[in-house]
Amino acid sequence: MAGLQLPRRKQNYRFALTPLADAMFQLLIFFMLSSGLTPYSLLTLQSAPGEQDDQSPTGQDPQSTEEIAPAPPADVALWTVDAETVIVGGQRFGFEALDDLASSLGVAGAPAEVVLIIRPTAQVQDITTVLARLTAANVTAVQVSTGAL
Repeated sequence: MAGLQLPRRKQNYRFALTPLADAMFQLLIFFMLSSGLTPYSLLTLQSAPGEQDDQSPTGQDPQSTEEIAPAPPADVALWTVDAETVIVGGQRFGFEALDDLASSLGVAGAPAEVVLIIRPTAQVQDITTVLARLTAANVTAVQVSTGAL
C-alpha cells in the first residue's frame, strides 16, 4: 500500500513589517531620550559693542584710529541671582518681588541697566525667570556675569 499523498501546502513567503516597525520605534524613542532639545552650552549671548570682532557698532573698520565715545551710563543696578532668590543692595528677595524690583528701575525716559551676577547655586530656570521679568518691565540693557561671591 502506497502512502497517502496529502496536498502540499503552498508556502507563502511574506515579509512581515511588524518587527521592523518595532525596531524603528525603539530607535526613535532611544534617540529622543538621549538627545537634548536645547543644549544650554550652545545658547548665544549678545556681546557688548566693544567686544565685536569684525566691525564696530557704527559699521566702521575696527582698525580705524577714531575712538567711539561710549554713551554716559545710566543707573546700573547689580543683581545677584541665587537659587530662587535675588540679592539687591545686600537684601535677599524672593522671586515674588521681582515685578516690583524691575518696575522700580530707571526713570520713564531712561531705563536702567542691570548687571546680573550669577552664583553657582543658581539654576537655568532662575536666570530665565529673572530675565523674563526684566523683559516684561521693559528693561532691555542686561549684562550677565558669572561669579562666586
